[in-house]
Amino acid sequence: MAFLTDRKRAAGMGSAKQGTEHHWSMMVSSAALLILVPLFIFTFGAALGGTYEEVIAYYSRPVPAVIAVLTLWVGFMHFKSGVQVLIEDYVHGVARKIAIIAMIILSYGAAAAGVFAIARLAI
Repeated sequence: MAFLTDRKRAAGMGSAKQGTEHHWSMMVSSAALLILVPLFIFTFGAALGGTYEEVIAYYSRPVPAVIAVLTLWVGFMHFKSGVQVLIEDYVHGVARKIAIIAMIILSYGAAAAGVFAIARLAI
């Protein structure tokens, strides 16, 4: 039985070499969401309370549809990255791999469903 400190166990293992890339992707998606969320609220608010035909006509225009799609897509990719870090920090073993795979499937599935719904409204 070896009495090793956490630092000694980690020595020589190196870094994952993805921390900076992940940090920058989170910063870029945060900045994008800082712009997209108010635009989405503004465009969604204009359609809120309208009849079905009015909403279809509103989202048939390219600007509201593109803003909605970008907000959904960037939001779910930001969610995916953030939750992946959370899982990596707090879940261990096989459960970590299962949770990460499930979260990725959930993120891409929800983003695709949202984009599909907006595309159906726009077309």
